[in-house]
Amino acid sequence: MKTLSLSMMRGSSAVVVILGLATSASAQDAPKYSNEFLTIGVGAQALGMGQAITANIQDVNAAYWNPAGLLGVKSDLQVGAMHSEFFAGIAKYDHIGLAKTIDSNSVIGISFIRFGVDNIPNTIDLIDNAGNLNYDRITSFSAADHAFLISYARKLSVPGLQVGGNAKIIYRRVGEFGQAWGFGLDAGAQYQRKNWRFAAMARDVTGTFNAWTYTLDQRTVEVFQQTGNELPANSVEVTLPRLVLGAAHSFTLGSKLNLLAEVDLENTFDGKRNTVIATDTWSADPRVGIELAYAQIVYLRGGINMMQYITDENGARQLTMQPNLGLGVRIKSFHLDYALSRIAQGDDQLFSNIFSLRFDLFKKGQS
Repeated sequence: MKTLSLSMMRGSSAVVVILGLATSASAQDAPKYSNEFLTIGVGAQALGMGQAITANIQDVNAAYWNPAGLLGVKSDLQVGAMHSEFFAGIAKYDHIGLAKTIDSNSVIGISFIRFGVDNIPNTIDLIDNAGNLNYDRITSFSAADHAFLISYARKLSVPGLQVGGNAKIIYRRVGEFGQAWGFGLDAGAQYQRKNWRFAAMARDVTGTFNAWTYTLDQRTVEVFQQTGNELPANSVEVTLPRLVLGAAHSFTLGSKLNLLAEVDLENTFDGKRNTVIATDTWSADPRVGIELAYAQIVYLRGGINMMQYITDENGARQLTMQPNLGLGVRIKSFHLDYALSRIAQGDDQLFSNIFSLRFDLFKKGQS
């Protein structure tokens, strides 16, 4: 893109780069990669298992992975939170969720997710019309994506079957220059039979629509024109549906040891992607995760995801995958989880240390 060379041009700014990327994405009718901040995931438990958690998730974080799993919340109220940083702390990712039991058959939840880069220098006014440099004219702004999830889960009359859904409100903002509002729906189900659990999670089941609007002052318009960049126009971006299928099995290894293993398959229908299974219309991304629990107090986790075929400079094609590790501790109603993971595949991507916690507030009479 032409925006890559803006730093060497008069009046250059990160505004042009970010708005240029937003324009490129929203100009397509149905881009493959839309609202990608919602694919990172929440909760160090799930990230430590390589995101293979759709069938077995049973806590407040189920609002993200599969809202049917909210029925695993047995306390009156459960609170979950996570903070992580990427790209050497440049980008920050935060999540907080609440799940409240209505009765023995239903649970509601509210979640908030933010992924943002703050304090971005805006150098549009660094050089005035006379060609003079004035560093006092540098300001800053944030580029952040937000998601609000309202969730509901309910047990059905079929033994072992429970369903849930999300209503999502998306708000994306690039400083004072552009913003988008979006709305979408998710639907999920879990079915348990003995030591087996099966799940289906339809994300953006009706398509999630983001409506972008831009407000550019005359100075910003001039910089876009002088650097040969396209002016962003109001538009609508669509996030297409995807379907995640999962199966999990638990094993009793002793009086205090339990092993959980899960395999998930994320299916997309927007053309060929760089996944292990890929056709012209359908692609599938497998994930595998395990969790070893000791006395339901200490948890050791591992997982593999992001399986891709990579072609090196010699033309050789090889299968690559990302390993993930995790550790968890439960002390009464307090759960602390840690994961060593990363959000993208590639040798140049650093791993991130991710921490999350959950806290149960019990009903009167419970301990």
